[in-house]
Amino acid sequence: MARPREFDEGRAVEAAMRAFWSAGYEGTSTKDLCDATGLGRSSIYNTFKSKHDLFEKALRRYMDSKTAWLTEFLDGDLPVREKVRVLLWQAVDVEVGDPVGCLVVNSLVELAPRDPEVALQLRRDGDRRLAALRAAFEVGHSRGEVEAAKDPVALAQFVVAAISGMRVMARGGADRAALEAVAKITLDAI
Repeated sequence: MARPREFDEGRAVEAAMRAFWSAGYEGTSTKDLCDATGLGRSSIYNTFKSKHDLFEKALRRYMDSKTAWLTEFLDGDLPVREKVRVLLWQAVDVEVGDPVGCLVVNSLVELAPRDPEVALQLRRDGDRRLAALRAAFEVGHSRGEVEAAKDPVALAQFVVAAISGMRVMARGGADRAALEAVAKITLDAI
């Protein structure tokens, strides 16, 4: 008879997510995952099959959480410029306890070019984010908050590119002043 699991799988995925977020896929060893989750090597492989499987679950957890918040926030009643300001300043203000950067952006750079499964997950998540931003800009158009000549799709892509770039800058050690400068220019362009 198999022994029952004596751990919370969700907590293990969350801990692994933070390890991957901090060190990247390649930089996170099985030992690092054991240390982060508190699980033994056999428990990790019996539960998650492989490091890659655990990474995909961790990435999905990260994307689901962040994208759910984003879509709900963008669907709110604030003017679109204020919504974008909040998103930009989230990229400036690294939350205490969170690794620097963004697991999605880090994974796009590290894995998407050579891992079709991860690339597909990231592309689907990116499409959801772009659709939510595009819809917010379309509402902004209808309310007269955004110039009619500015394309909602292009604006959404611009904001995603700016925030992604800021996340890479932060990961590379850019200071707050540099991130604020990018945020201000991005907001001015809208």
